[in-house]
Amino acid sequence: MVKRAIPIHGFVAPGFEPVREEFVRNFEERGEPGAACAIYSKGEKVVDLWGGYRDKRIQAPWEEDTLVIVFSSTKGLSALALALANSRGYFDYEAPVAHYWPEFAQNGKERITIRQLLAHEAGLAVIEEPLTLQILADKDALAAILARQWPLWEPGTRHGYHGFSLGWYESELIRHTDPRHRTLGQFFQDELATPLGLEFYIGVPPSVPAERIATVTEPWLVPKLLGMPRGMMLSALNPRSLAIRTVNPRIHSNLLLNSPAFLVLEMPSMGGIGQASSIARAYSVFATGGKELGITSQTLAALRTPAVPPTQGWMDLVLHRDMGYSLGFLKSFPGYQFGSSDAAFGAPGSGGSFGFADPDAQVGYAYVMNHQGVRVLDEPREKILRDTFYRCLQQVAERQVIA
Repeated sequence: MVKRAIPIHGFVAPGFEPVREEFVRNFEERGEPGAACAIYSKGEKVVDLWGGYRDKRIQAPWEEDTLVIVFSSTKGLSALALALANSRGYFDYEAPVAHYWPEFAQNGKERITIRQLLAHEAGLAVIEEPLTLQILADKDALAAILARQWPLWEPGTRHGYHGFSLGWYESELIRHTDPRHRTLGQFFQDELATPLGLEFYIGVPPSVPAERIATVTEPWLVPKLLGMPRGMMLSALNPRSLAIRTVNPRIHSNLLLNSPAFLVLEMPSMGGIGQASSIARAYSVFATGGKELGITSQTLAALRTPAVPPTQGWMDLVLHRDMGYSLGFLKSFPGYQFGSSDAAFGAPGSGGSFGFADPDAQVGYAYVMNHQGVRVLDEPREKILRDTFYRCLQQVAERQVIA
C-alpha cells in the first residue's frame, strides 16, 4: 500500500531550512494532523508553513487561509489590545480597576490593581455564579456577575491561572475606558487587526465560512491527565478543586468551545480564532518598536520588564506548578524560558499553540495546530520548531558577521 504524502506548503527564508524539516517531521514522526507556523525576524517573515489537514476525517487539507481556535493563546492577543489602550492613555497599569469600573469594588475588590488582575493575582479565577450562552452574549449581565465575584485569596499574595475569567474582566476594563465603549473583541478588530491586516477574531463574524475553520481534536483522557503536573492531575479528579471550579461546568470542554455556538461569542481568554501568520505579525510589530500602532516607549518598557512573583512565590494555585505572568502575558520564570531573554512575552494555549514577541531578538512567533497535546508548556511539536528557529537565527547572524 502506497502511503499518501502529507501536503506541506509555504516557505522558509535561506538559513531557516531546518525549521521546515522539523515541521515535516512533526507530520511524519510525531502524529501531527494539521498545523501552521509563522515567524518574523526584524520585521520580515522568514517562516510561513502550513500543512496536513484542517479536518483529517474527510481529508480536507489545511489551506493558507485556514483558521483555528487557539484557546488560551488568545490571552496574548487580548493583552496586546490592552497594551495599545494603555499606550493611548486609557488606563494606568498601576491604578485600581475600580477607578475606571466603580462596580468592581464590591466584595473586597476595591484595591485590586490592573497589574494584579493581569498577573492572575486578583483571586478571581473562579466565577461562582452559573454562566450560560445567554449570559455570555449579554455584556451587561456578565459584567454584573463579574463585579459581584469575591477574591478567593488576598490579591497580590498568590497567583492562580484565571483561565476563563481574565478575558471577561479585561473586556470590561476596555468597555469602561475606551471613549467608544467597545468590547475587547471589537477594539482588537478596529485598532489592531484592521490596521495590521490580521485575520484573527475574538468572536467569529458570520462572514467567515465554516469550512475555513479547522476541526480540533483532543487526546484521550488518560494521556491528558498524565501530561498534567501531579497536583493539577489530582485536582482535575476532584469536582470541588480550584482547578475544576475555574472552568464553569457548562463551558469547560475545549471541544465545546470549538463549536459554532461559542465561536461567535467574544471570549478573550480562550475563544480566539485565526492564522499563525496573523499572530506572528501582531507580535512582530510589538517586538520591533510598535511604530505601526504608535505604541509608546513606556508601554513597550512595561511589556519587556521581567515577571515578579507575588509575595508568596511562583507556585500557581490552579496549575500546581511554578508560572510567571505580567500584564496579561506569560513571562519567563526560574526554570522556564522562551525567546532570547526575559524581555519576551506571549501566551501558550491548551494543547500546544503558542505565540510571543521577543523584543531583544526582534522576533514575532506563532504555532497553531488542530490536535491538542497534553503539556501545560513546551508541547514537543511546537518546542522543536522554536528551538530549531533560534539555532538557525544564531547561525545566520554568525555568517553575517563573518561576511
